[in-house]
This record gives sequence, structure tokens and C-alpha cells, in this order.
Amino acid sequence: MSSQTDIVPESVPALNSMFRFQWEKAQDCYVLLYPEGMIQLNGPAGEIMAMVDGQRNVAEITALLQAKFADAGDISGDIIEFLGAAHEQHWITL
Repeated sequence: MSSQTDIVPESVPALNSMFRFQWEKAQDCYVLLYPEGMIQLNGPAGEIMAMVDGQRNVAEITALLQAKFADAGDISGDIIEFLGAAHEQHWITL
């Protein structure tokens, strides 16, 4: 996928201004809100999106999540894959 190749450790993802990221108590998960609706994120997706602040680069996000979920093994590929999909969906900008 071409967007995934755009994601390098130095990339700094930021939330697209069309979306708002928040914890939705009623849904018991993180969500992305946009004018036409809401996207519910599963646990791993929510954890990754919670790190996307427009300041941290992909390497920093990966290091923080690797430390938080040390028992999960190497999750760097999963993080890059998700960020690539989020970029393709226009949830994030690079």
C-alpha cells in the first residue's frame, strides 16, 4: 500500500482537522467523531491514536507503545500498518 511506504520513523502524524478523537464513555472505547458520524476504534487502534499529537514522530510513538505493551513483542509493524490505514482513511495527516 502506497500510504504505508510514506510512513517512516521520522513521520509526524497529526489528527486530520475534520475529526475529533476522544474517549466515549457510552461506547467504552476511543472514537473518532466527524460531521457525518462516529468511528469506534478497537483497543490497539485507540492506543495508537492516543499517541498521535502532531508532535511525536512514528519512532517516538512506537517506542512509547513498545514500553507500555512490552509483553506483546515487536509491535512496530502493526503500528506502521495501522498508521498507513489511518492515513489512507484520511484520519491522520503526515
